[in-house]
Parts: sequence; C-alpha cells; structure tokens
Amino acid sequence: MTNRRTFLNTLVGGLLAAPLAAEAQPAGRAVRVAALSPGVLRSEISWVLFEKRLRELGYVAGQNLAFDYRNAEGRPERLPALATELVQRKPDVIFSGGSEPVIRALQQAAGTIPIVMVAVDYDPIARGYVAGLARPGGNITGVFLQQVELSA
Repeated sequence: MTNRRTFLNTLVGGLLAAPLAAEAQPAGRAVRVAALSPGVLRSEISWVLFEKRLRELGYVAGQNLAFDYRNAEGRPERLPALATELVQRKPDVIFSGGSEPVIRALQQAAGTIPIVMVAVDYDPIARGYVAGLARPGGNITGVFLQQVELSA
C-alpha cells in the first residue's frame, strides 16, 4: 500500500511537472501504469513530457516501470473495451487523460484500481467522480482544470 501511495503521489507530481526531489526507485517488481486516451497519440508532446517526467523521477520503462497505453483514436465507443483491456493487465494505477468519456469508462471497469485523472472538459465533483478536491474519496484522484469553458 505504501509503494502504491508513494507512486500515486509521484504520478500526480509528474503530471504537474512540479520541481519535486526524485524519490528512490521502488524495490522489487516494476510498477505497472496504464493510460487511456480518447485520441491523443502517444508520440504527442503531452505524453512525451509525461514519460520524460517519470524518467526524471526515477521510473524508467523496461526497468522499474511497465507502461500500457491505449488510444480510442477519436472513437468514444471504443473506450469501455479499451478500459476493460487495461484493467485485465492488472495495473498499479491508471491514468485518465482528457475528456469525461475516458474517466467514465475507467470508473466502470477499474473496480478498486487507483485512477489519476486530468479533468479538462468536466467538473469531477459536480459529476460525482470525486467527493471533493481535498479529499476525493474512492479510487479516483487527480487534477481539475477549473476553466471548463476554455477546454473547447
């Protein structure tokens, strides 16, 4: 539980690209991170920077990090199947980037697996995904860009 909580904190810090001190690499097996995107290619700058920040924090793919990425390629009807596929791989944490259909599909599939979201086009509190920003409750946490009207 401690390794998972430490990793979740590091993941959120990586998302924000905050100037955090690099934490010690977790001992033992690789941390498995899953990510679901509505249509952003893994080669686009946001994902490249995300993975770069994880490396800076000591999480290196193929060494102590296994990264599973799925892209719905702009077809939201694919999200539930992709979310289920990611959950079956038993990740330690799932990253939900982007639109509300992504978090909805992950919430339905994930069970108790922690989900880190970046809410850009919806209010996760108003939609019931989290109880509050300070204490989200459940298995979903992350950041909320409060200028929802600017996401379009």
